[in-house]
Formats: sequence, structure tokens, C-alpha cells
Amino acid sequence: MKVFYRVINTPFQYPFTISGGRTKTHQRALLIALQIGNYIGYGEAPEIVYYNITVEQMIADLEAKKSLVEKFAFTGEPERFWHYCHHLFPTNSFLVCALDMACWDMHGHMKKQLLHQLWNSSFTNHIVTDYTIGIDSIDIMLNKVKAHPWPIYKVKLGTAADVAIIRAIRQITNSVIRVDANAGWTLQEAIELIPQLKELGVELVEQPLAKDAWSEMKELYSVSSLPLIADESCVKEEDVSKCVGHFHGINIKLTKCSGITPARKMITEARKLGLQVMMGSMNENVIGSAAIAHFIPQLDYVDLDGPLLQLPEHANASGLVITDTGIVFQGQSGLGVNI
Repeated sequence: MKVFYRVINTPFQYPFTISGGRTKTHQRALLIALQIGNYIGYGEAPEIVYYNITVEQMIADLEAKKSLVEKFAFTGEPERFWHYCHHLFPTNSFLVCALDMACWDMHGHMKKQLLHQLWNSSFTNHIVTDYTIGIDSIDIMLNKVKAHPWPIYKVKLGTAADVAIIRAIRQITNSVIRVDANAGWTLQEAIELIPQLKELGVELVEQPLAKDAWSEMKELYSVSSLPLIADESCVKEEDVSKCVGHFHGINIKLTKCSGITPARKMITEARKLGLQVMMGSMNENVIGSAAIAHFIPQLDYVDLDGPLLQLPEHANASGLVITDTGIVFQGQSGLGVNI
């Protein structure tokens, strides 16, 4: 096995802001390629500074143990490779995700099947990705909605004007609206805001309170008139069961949970526990978004709008077509994309 990598830095169409004043204008990411013979697989891990993971850290960790990665004897079981990488890099789930994704892509090429076909999934469930509206002035947020007509919007909240934002957006669109507070509300704020958001036709609320506010979330869960979806509170497989009685569903991020392999287990566990399942974006470009897309048949909601938020001429790959009715893979195996 050979390992290659490069760094990309993709600009957003608009500055992207979430609660807490966290703004970025570009998305840096590490692209990884694994090669065995004529077969090459690709993976992606975005840099997320507020998770203390930079591209430089991923490269340093990889370089320190690159020879050990290349010594792995791949026998057609991506799960074994994930376990191997998980033990090599126990504190860097982002890097493990990129390696795991690349291995699954390579495995799919070897088997001449797309990933969802390997998992015996069929696209009878064609749920559409939402399009995220980052925090800004109300006028600018409205301009984003007008410039990008879409059937589902996810609106970032956690400001003093949250209800006013949704009311203004609702006046110009009948599309589904989801809101994501990114842990930006207190319990009392959530209790006051959720009924008003429901009146405005909001579908669900993602991560209303701080990630470790379990007792407050239990109270909110007992009174909420909207479904509550865990994001920051549900990072890894062991977090899924904690969400029962606190959230109605979970949002799985491939990068945070450390890849495709653990995400598949998280979905199985969530379904067993009666939780809804969303899979979300961390502003991945085409490669990471394609990995998310293969899970669509197993999901209730999906957020894979990274390529839609970024300037398309800077895309690192092609082959994933995202439309307002669904997605299309143009490749015939693996992730279904090309570099």
C-alpha cells in the first residue's frame, strides 16, 4: 500500500458564520490517496479549528507513522484497516476518517461497485440535501435564500434575532426550514424559541444547547414541540445511546466519528434505539460529500451541501451531481467521483 496526500483550500461563495461568531471564508482540507497496484482510493478530512484539528496536525501525525500505514496488508476488509488506523492515530479522528474513506473508495473500485451497492442499499429513498444559510444580517441572509432557491434550508441560529430571521425567511419561501443553533441557546431561550419556530413551520432543531448539558436537554426533550437532533452531543459510537431521552435523533459527521466504518455502526445502533438519523457536512468538498451521499438510503435527513456553498471552479474532484431533487454519481465504483 502506498499513501499520498495534498492540501486544498477552497473558498466559500459567502463568509460562513455559525453561533459564537465563528466565521470562515475558505475550507482547508487534507486529501489522502491510498494505492495498491492499479487501484487508487481517495479520502478527505476538513480542517476544523474549533475542534483543534489543523491540516498541519494531520500531516504531522500521518508522516510520523506513514510507514506503518503502508505496511498494512489489505485483504479486502475496510473495517480491519479502520481498526488498524484507529489504534495508530487514537487522538486524530479526522485523519482516520480520511484514511478509512480512501480505503472504502479503493475497495469499491476493486469490487467494481459503488459503496451503497456494496452495502446492499438502493436509492429508493431519494432525500434531498438541505442548503445552509450561515449567520449574517437579515438582509444578507434573505439575499442568500433568493439567490439559491432550494426545497430545504438549514438556517444557522444563535443570535439575538433568531425568530426575526426565521420570520423574514418564511415570508419569502415556502421551503422546509430546519434550524441549527450549534449549542448557542440556554435552556430558557430554547423553551421560549421552539414554540415560535414551530409556528413559523420549522421542521426540526439541531443541537439547541451545549454539548454536555444533558440534564437541561432531558428537560427540553420533555417539553419540545419540535424534533431535537444531536450534533455536538453525539460524536462517536458510544454517544448514541446517551441521546435516548434527550434527543429525537442524531446527526452523524464522518469526520468527527472517524469515518465510514464507525458511521455504519452508529446508524445501526440509532435505529435499534428508535432514533432518527441525519448525516451532516463539515463543509467537505466533493470527495467527502460523495461519501456522505452513499448513506442517503439509510437516512431521514442529509446535509451534504459543502460543494454548493463553495465556489465550484475550485472543486477538487468531479462526478457527484447535487440537485434540488437528489444526487447522481457519475462514476461507476467506489465513491463514484474522479480526481
